[in-house]
Amino acid sequence: MRFQVVSDPRARSAAYRGLTRAAARGRTATIGALVAAACGLVVTACGSQSSPDAASSAPAATSPGSPSPASIEACVTSQLKISIIDTGALAGQAGGYLRFTNDSRTLCRMSSWPAVIGLTATGKATRLRSLQSTMFGAWHYTSPAPVVTLRPGDSAYAVVAADDHPAGGNTHCPAPYVRIRVSPPGDSGNVTISARLPGAGSYLPSCTSADGSPTAGTSAITTLPSLPH
Repeated sequence: MRFQVVSDPRARSAAYRGLTRAAARGRTATIGALVAAACGLVVTACGSQSSPDAASSAPAATSPGSPSPASIEACVTSQLKISIIDTGALAGQAGGYLRFTNDSRTLCRMSSWPAVIGLTATGKATRLRSLQSTMFGAWHYTSPAPVVTLRPGDSAYAVVAADDHPAGGNTHCPAPYVRIRVSPPGDSGNVTISARLPGAGSYLPSCTSADGSPTAGTSAITTLPSLPH
C-alpha cells in the first residue's frame, strides 16, 4: 500500500473524513457478516420478529391425538372399581361416599345419578332415591349436573345416605340394607358391595319418612373436593 503525504490542512481534513467513512463502512460490513454468520448457526433466533402482543394472540397448539370431550365415552361398570368410603353418621343421617375409580387404560366420563338398589338380609330390594340434597356430605344439586372426566386411576364420587332414626309414629326402622347394587349412570351393568358403614357402626339404614317412603338415596356424581373429607 502506498501513502501520500498531504501538506494542505484542508486536504488533510478531507482525506481524514474519507478514511473515517471508509472505516465506518468496513465496520458495518464486518458486523453484517458476523450477524449473517450467527443467523446461519442459529436459525430460530433470526427469523422474522413480531411484537409480544401479536405472539400472545396466536391460537394455542392442540396436541395431536388429544380426544375432544365429545369423543370421551361414558364410564361403564366393567372399567370401574366401586367402593364405599368416608362412612359415618351426621345430623340424623348415616351414609358414606360411593367411589367410582377408573380402572381401565382409557378416559371416560360420568354425570348424573348412579342407580343404587338397597338389599336387606332377606333379599328385599329397594331402589334408592335420586336426592337433590343431603345432610350427610352437605351436598346440594345445582343444574346442570357436572360432567366428571376420569383419567386412568382417577375417581368420581356420589353420596349415599339415609335417615337413621324412625319418623312419625314409628318406633323403629325396618331391617337395614346389608348390601347395595350399584350401576354407574347410563349403564345397565352393576356390582354388589357391602352396605356396612364402619364409621357409623351400622349398615345403611332403611328408615322411612313420616309418610312411609324410604329415605335412603344418592347424590349425583361429583368430585371429592366438593364434599367434606
